[in-house]
Amino acid sequence: MREVVVEADGGSRGNPGPAGYGAVVLDPATGETLAEAAEYIGVATNNVAEYKGLVAGLKAARELFPDATVHVRMDSKLVVEQMSGRWKIKHPDMKPLAAEAGRVFPAGRVRYEWIPRERNKHADRLANEAMDAGKRGRQWEPSASTAGLDASAARNAAAPAPSGPPGDATAGAARARAALAGSSGGGGTATGAATGPTAGTRAGAPAGSATGPGAWPGAVSRPATPDAADDGLFAAEEALTASVASGDFEAEAGALAPVGHAARAHAPATDGPAARAAAPGVGADAAEGAPPAPGGAVAPPPAAGRATAPAARPEAPAAPRQGWAGPDMGAPATFVLLRHGETALTPEKRFSGSGGSDPELSAAGLRQAEAVAEALAARGTIQEIVSSPLTRCRQTAGAVAARLGLDVRIEQGLRETDFGAWEGLTFGEVRERHPEDLDAWLASPKAAPTGGGESFATVARRVAATRDRLTAAYAGRTVLLVTHVTPIKTLVRLALGAPPESLFRMELSAASISAVAYYADGNASVRLLNDTSHLRG
Repeated sequence: MREVVVEADGGSRGNPGPAGYGAVVLDPATGETLAEAAEYIGVATNNVAEYKGLVAGLKAARELFPDATVHVRMDSKLVVEQMSGRWKIKHPDMKPLAAEAGRVFPAGRVRYEWIPRERNKHADRLANEAMDAGKRGRQWEPSASTAGLDASAARNAAAPAPSGPPGDATAGAARARAALAGSSGGGGTATGAATGPTAGTRAGAPAGSATGPGAWPGAVSRPATPDAADDGLFAAEEALTASVASGDFEAEAGALAPVGHAARAHAPATDGPAARAAAPGVGADAAEGAPPAPGGAVAPPPAAGRATAPAARPEAPAAPRQGWAGPDMGAPATFVLLRHGETALTPEKRFSGSGGSDPELSAAGLRQAEAVAEALAARGTIQEIVSSPLTRCRQTAGAVAARLGLDVRIEQGLRETDFGAWEGLTFGEVRERHPEDLDAWLASPKAAPTGGGESFATVARRVAATRDRLTAAYAGRTVLLVTHVTPIKTLVRLALGAPPESLFRMELSAASISAVAYYADGNASVRLLNDTSHLRG
């Protein structure tokens, strides 16, 4: 039987006063966030807010895994002791809340543990975000939350340094470190030099166990040998997922800065779309309605106690340091990523991929398409338009093309995932009808939906190959790609070098705009994500 951890908290600024709660569902093996909940509840006491947080956390866990056992961790001694049956519940406001919490799961499947407040920071942060939102007269929104990112950053701060490239951006960092090592002179090792495989060996790197802090939500250990059907694409990524970030954010920023042409001459020849096509990255996403500036790399100054390379010989003058205004990489290929407008299925949060009914834009979706067309015309930067073949994208692209006077090219690689037998269903309906298939799909990007749909690994290979074709065809151009949730999130994830589960942390609204720039040295820069400002006025 599966176990999940629920951490919950609540607070009141006044006791009683403006109050809110936060709750998070965690994978006990990896510590990864599976679900978050938070709400501003108006004027209430701390204890009422804490109980409401508990109820919300338990319900979120039940929504994910109805048959799970639950380990509840809270810093409220009162709630833990009362729900464990050791203390009586006397306050009339808390009796119904405790009863509600007790009905979510059978009593034998829930155990409670008190933890100190410093170990409950994720839920505490969510509760404070909810109270902050209430102060502004609004409710908490998942897309505005940074609680999960803060918790992930705290875990990654203790993670080992990356041993190789789990994605495009980290591959760029490895190339930069290798270039710095090669240009430092002498036979010593430059500080920050890459020690793991280069981007060129990404597909053949050994696979590891996906049970660390970076594992896919709900993942289990995966075999060391990649499946033949996967072409080894996930092998390097899974081996390195737990070590994506070093925790030293200033050092990471310096390492990710694109290196100059002179420095790149010493790096492995793994740059550019052709090399990426040989070993494309991968990514994943959920259903249709589911929830930057380059330059030369700066060599860091030696730190106290850190070994440095020998000084260059007099007859070999040191290479000039490159700043952020380093060698000109030329104009990037810039993809402006537009998710299509709403269909009738979008507000109902139904799976809507490339294997279903191919719905048209709704009346709301048509208005959104016109609004984004007006916004893009005002910006005046779009030079080409490429669209998914599905009707909702072609309609959205057509509205923009009519406004800009451009033609629309259809690209099959931009179509949405085929969700198989899940097409047209809500998440809850899939949970009822195909619970085992859904669990497998949530646990691994290699799992396909019921009835022969596409796995996320398959879709990601398609998207990566499409990216490489388009960056080669439109070098130096600004191109509008009108597509869907999965392709857009996958492109952003690959550009960031983020682990696969990052796809579940991105909000992508209908008719939203994102942007990624691709440079000649193989690096990418995410410039915008989920901009919906054009829909507000």
